[in-house]
Amino acid sequence: MKALIFSDEPKNAREIITYLRGKMDIDVISQEDMELPGYGAKKVYFYKDGFIDNLSKFLVDYLSKNKYDFVFISSTNTGRELAGILSYRLKMKCMPEIFSFEHSDKTITKRFFHGGKTVVEEESDFHMFTVSPGICEAEKSDKKSEVENIALDKSNYKIINVKSKNTAGTDIRNARVIVSIGRGLGSQENIEKIKPLVEELHAEIAGSRPVCLDYKWLSEDKQVGLSGKKVRPDFYIALGISGQIQHIAGIRGSKTIIAINKDKSAPIFEECDYGIVGDIFTIVPELVEKLK
Repeated sequence: MKALIFSDEPKNAREIITYLRGKMDIDVISQEDMELPGYGAKKVYFYKDGFIDNLSKFLVDYLSKNKYDFVFISSTNTGRELAGILSYRLKMKCMPEIFSFEHSDKTITKRFFHGGKTVVEEESDFHMFTVSPGICEAEKSDKKSEVENIALDKSNYKIINVKSKNTAGTDIRNARVIVSIGRGLGSQENIEKIKPLVEELHAEIAGSRPVCLDYKWLSEDKQVGLSGKKVRPDFYIALGISGQIQHIAGIRGSKTIIAINKDKSAPIFEECDYGIVGDIFTIVPELVEKLK
């Protein structure tokens, strides 16, 4: 079997290659990345100055001329838009947001459903899929890819201005330990009270949607959840987070979830591996002392 992967984020491409490696031959189209040829794809195509119009034109032409059994597209903003265009132009049904793929006589995929509350397993004859970021941890291969640069047609779009969002610098998607805060923290000033735990664990701090978007206690790039970032740390520690399904969708990949909340009925306790019912500002100092 042969597959084509497209991702405008090389990090996601590395994950998908690792996941599919050994199951089929893989070609990849992505933005230039020095590490990408070291992950075991047969061939890597690099592009520059890609926009929806010239990328979709190139991919439609390329897939019309080259035979692939499956097409996997990273579920980014660009990837999802491209998937819709390709599905229509190439008459290929597309299965969205998968995090598991197996193929024998039929294709079996898994994806989150109902905002991440449930997992649906589906059998289909689909050949195109969008892949959720973090499908697995990227691992390098001894096999080196052949590399080719591709020239896209000139786009009808033109960037006239770029205004960067305020960020805290570190991408929480790469964190091994995350201490995440919710409205139960009470105020932005109380963040200082949980920083000793963050520092003792060498963790990254993150937050729920209200904390990052409504109250702006943290910057937007620290938001975890369905409309934020999906994370896969070894330890995810939720402080004062109720655990609505939109937030749970962002932490499903965590290996161990620990929750501290004074509300014993909080939904987070149905999702966590370890839960402590109690006051954050009493428990956190005790944890820090134990860790020391």
